[in-house]
Parts: sequence; structure tokens; C-alpha cells
Amino acid sequence: MSGKLVNVGFGNFISSNRIISVVHPESAPIKRIIQDAKDRGSLIDATQGRKTRSVIVMDSDHVILAPVQPETVSQRLINKEELLEG
Repeated sequence: MSGKLVNVGFGNFISSNRIISVVHPESAPIKRIIQDAKDRGSLIDATQGRKTRSVIVMDSDHVILAPVQPETVSQRLINKEELLEG
């Protein structure tokens, strides 16, 4: 995966080659990951006050809260890859 930026909502971008996973925020283990990141100071809230619809875990141990569905982030990643190949 290349180092291109991916829009995660409201003009916020992250580096696509640093993403480990994009998940829904509802499960208890993900809620623990969010709380742990908050306690360590590595939680980034990119929701701008909107509902958190996806949680993005980065290889730098940062956790990003995003207002778009995981499927949307995934589709944007796939579209970036297709543009690079074409």
C-alpha cells in the first residue's frame, strides 16, 4: 500500500500505509482500546462532535475516531489503490 492520504471525514486525512485496522466502535474490546488510547494520550478524535462510526488503529499506536463508516474508509482505500494501478 502506498503512502497516500485518505479522507476520514470533514477534511481530515490519514496516511494509508500506517493503517492496521478499521473497525466498528460498538464492541467491548474496541471500547477498551479507545479508553487505553485516551489514557496514554494517543487518541485522535476526528469526528468534530459527530457520532463515532469507525475506529482506525494505526501502526504508531494511535487510535483515530472517525465519523464515517468502516466500509466508507475501506472503499476510499480501495479507490486510491485503483487510481495508482491505472
